[in-house]
Amino acid sequence: MRLNPVLDHFNQLDRDINRLLFSSLIRFDSSGLPVGDLAQSWSVSADGAVYSINMRTDAVWHDGTPVTTQDAIYTISLLQSQSTLIPANLQEFWSKISVNAISDSALEFSLPAAFAPFMDYLSFQILPAHLLGNLGVDQLVDHPFNLAPIGSGPYRFDSLETENGAITGVNLVSYEYYFKGKPFVDEIHFRYYPDEKSALDAYLEGGVDGLSKIRNDDLETVLNQTGLNLYSSRQPKLSIVFLNLRNANAPILQNPEFRKALMSGINRQMMIDDVLKGQGVLAQGPIMPGNWAYYPEQTAYRFDPDGARQILAGMGLTLAENGRFISDGSLIELNLLVPDDAEHQALAEILRQNWEKIGIGVTISALPYDQLIASLESRNYQMALVDIDLSDTPDPDPYQFWAESQVENGQNYSQWSNTTASSYLEQARQTSNLEMRTRLYRNFQVLFEEELPSLPLFYPVYNYAVKDSIKDLSFGPIYNPADRFNDVYKWYILTGVE
Repeated sequence: MRLNPVLDHFNQLDRDINRLLFSSLIRFDSSGLPVGDLAQSWSVSADGAVYSINMRTDAVWHDGTPVTTQDAIYTISLLQSQSTLIPANLQEFWSKISVNAISDSALEFSLPAAFAPFMDYLSFQILPAHLLGNLGVDQLVDHPFNLAPIGSGPYRFDSLETENGAITGVNLVSYEYYFKGKPFVDEIHFRYYPDEKSALDAYLEGGVDGLSKIRNDDLETVLNQTGLNLYSSRQPKLSIVFLNLRNANAPILQNPEFRKALMSGINRQMMIDDVLKGQGVLAQGPIMPGNWAYYPEQTAYRFDPDGARQILAGMGLTLAENGRFISDGSLIELNLLVPDDAEHQALAEILRQNWEKIGIGVTISALPYDQLIASLESRNYQMALVDIDLSDTPDPDPYQFWAESQVENGQNYSQWSNTTASSYLEQARQTSNLEMRTRLYRNFQVLFEEELPSLPLFYPVYNYAVKDSIKDLSFGPIYNPADRFNDVYKWYILTGVE
């Protein structure tokens, strides 16, 4: 355990607790729009390449020291380090950014070019320079600070719970001088369990008041508990079937009508109901529903196997005696790559059965995830069932997956080359005008719907539960499970009714 936000990128439990202990310049609301945390206001230069941030002057660390721009600059210097503990994409991004402190409360960020999604990168949590400022990332790894942190968030560290030398819990107390006001709940105690089932058993035995994650298998038990409220949100993870539009062995994938037939042949609700036990939200295009850029007027993808067969027949394809369609003299047989875990293989089997029923043959190849990604990167595949992880990216910019510039060496795994769509994406990441960006992303989504370069399936649902005596929990769409604590300082406990 390391209660240090620079070191928690690969540990969700630490990230959850750090959300209460530390503050960031910017946070995001449920629609993906930035809201100030330590930042009181901000502005963008006319050319979109300079961001000016004015920080609050009433924020103090848990030891009483004022939070200043030097704390932000120190934290950014850690993100710019070459340590393997910092995700490579963050290192690369921050290495190109110049940061200057105009005063103790004013920061200026200079970018090499206009980049509207920059606000995403200001959601990092800030460390105290006056305590750690002479230390690099590698020196922080085993530093005592990580087990007794000083933050500036709504709760301060109190103590650890241990058993047989292992940490079993973390105790936090409300911070009286938190800049948004002292939290109503005086103490929050985190308890660690080996798995979700053990945590649920602890709740049933009266040992805890909430559960950070509910397994789909445990939903019925949780829903049957009187006095326990279930909170749900779509996860920032898009399950999608990438189609390789340039695979020489599957040229039929280049035809938009064929791709639409594939989509019409998928019973996505069955996938959600049978495999995810109903815990999924149907996807419509590549931008998350609920996000400010999502265009709700898109035509919904309907399960219509009869319509799919009509589309295929309308393409001039002929049917063989076995009910399979023929293209260029051969039965259509496509290969689908899937991760080799049970859930993805069950989803893939539904896809195979659905497509068989509309006359398309499919073979499934299950691979370890790293091998599957390698196949995508080398463009050595026909179709692939994968999850796009959109965690911590509230800005809807889908450029990396669909722009022409990403076809050869980027993450445009479908190799979709649409100059107009790419132009919309390029313009949308260069302007900070929200109205203009909304229009550009709407236009992009319309083009995506028309050409359907890949097949968006669904977003899994994240569930957690809290006793109904704890009030004022707000839980909209999230971009990280820790987002459930965004307004924790507003929570209160109903102790009785007169």
